[in-house]
Amino acid sequence: MNKINGYTEEEAKSLVRYICTGRNAGKTLSGLFASYAEKTGRAKGSVRNYYYALLKSRDDDRVKKILQGTGLQAGKIVPFSESETDEMLKAVLEQKSKGVSVRKAVLNLSEGDDKLMLRYQNKYRNVLTKQPERIERLMRECGIDGADGMRKKLEEEINGLYDRLAKSLKDENKRLLAVVKKLTDENNLLRLQLRNLS
Repeated sequence: MNKINGYTEEEAKSLVRYICTGRNAGKTLSGLFASYAEKTGRAKGSVRNYYYALLKSRDDDRVKKILQGTGLQAGKIVPFSESETDEMLKAVLEQKSKGVSVRKAVLNLSEGDDKLMLRYQNKYRNVLTKQPERIERLMRECGIDGADGMRKKLEEEINGLYDRLAKSLKDENKRLLAVVKKLTDENNLLRLQLRNLS
């Protein structure tokens, strides 16, 4: 069998056995990918990608043999409806408007389901690239300012920071002036005392 994502035939058998045992024990695929990755030193995403690539290669006789009797199969991906897409996009945009990254937002929405997180992330990026007007419409519907609003908010934060720094510097300057005046007065007093002694 040709390598898929760098796995040998023996590694493929090992992964299939591991997944079968884990699934029979009621473990989630996501958890199994993570534990297999830790066990083998591979990245979790690499394990997941390899697993699905393997399942899609059933026309290869060696893959058929490895998967025979396991019952492992990739679930059919049901595309998002238009309303599901809009709801997901709105949820991501609302989190994004609060400073949350897209990756963190889709992770929150998927509640730790890696497969769903990846679907959300891919859908968001796809719509952002191919339908930016849809993103803009949804932002308006949610009352979220676009890039201009974010820029304005950032400018306000910078101006606020500048004002706080300027006030702090003015206060410090007043304090230092008072210290300098006090030291100058003490210095003058000492000079006077020295003159009186001589």
